[in-house]
Amino acid sequence: MHYAGTVWRPPYESSSLLIEITAGCTHHKCKFCTLYDDLPFKFRMSPLEDVEEDLKEAQGHYKLWSFRKVSRTFLVGANPFVLKSSRLLEIASLIQKYFPSNQSIGCFARITDITIKKDEELSTLRKAGYDGITIGIETGDNDALAFMNKGYQAEDILTQCKRLDNAGIHYNFFYLTGISGLGKGEKGARNTTNVCNQLNPQIIGASMLTIFPNSELYKEIEAGHWQEETEIEKYRELRTLADNLNIPVWFAVGGASNAIPIQGTFPKDKKKVVSVLDKIIKSVDEKELRDYRTNLRHL
Repeated sequence: MHYAGTVWRPPYESSSLLIEITAGCTHHKCKFCTLYDDLPFKFRMSPLEDVEEDLKEAQGHYKLWSFRKVSRTFLVGANPFVLKSSRLLEIASLIQKYFPSNQSIGCFARITDITIKKDEELSTLRKAGYDGITIGIETGDNDALAFMNKGYQAEDILTQCKRLDNAGIHYNFFYLTGISGLGKGEKGARNTTNVCNQLNPQIIGASMLTIFPNSELYKEIEAGHWQEETEIEKYRELRTLADNLNIPVWFAVGGASNAIPIQGTFPKDKKKVVSVLDKIIKSVDEKELRDYRTNLRHL
């Protein structure tokens, strides 16, 4: 299989077939991000020959387990959705050729990847199986989005995700707890719920900002331009986020960046999730949480 560097995928794509379509990120300017630093290039598109070769190899493996069928494929790369619709449709055709049982195709996407596609292209991609794409919106706090060089604002999240709604493409959000900085976490959470409550994400997965020395954000901290939230403040931020969400959604605090996993289906489990967060805020020691963050070597 043609995998370049670390393979990143959402936790909920664990049973999906993973096929590399791109490597690296077209943006690669977010100050906090170090996910693709192990690559010797910024961005690369996989040749279709490699994609077909990987599908053929995967088909051979799946034949050994005839009781297992591929129903979903996740395209690996920071933002494969940036590719032209014609390319994405070719990839969908190849997947269908080798795995006729496949029903849907997911991938990571940036908000700006949606912007460059026309409405009719989005509808065509949905018909070809593209659904359940994961978008790292990070926050709805415009100040934080600008400082971190995300390349879009909260209004863009609203506009582009409403276009996905119209095309019938479901989507999931990644939220980055701590991105607003010291003293601003709860404000950032409220700004984010103002965005999310107008949209229809299927999942909101919250990660916690972990700052590594090789990040641009680390340099900003050293220069005195930004301060990190305390660990307890991050949990207060999460509580504000959960408490202000008024949409049906699966809310998940998981992954290595989170010391304490929490999840629930809203609105049914909302009170339980908020209660758990209250207990963490009141009873868990800041030093214990900071030790976890400090000893986290990689996400």
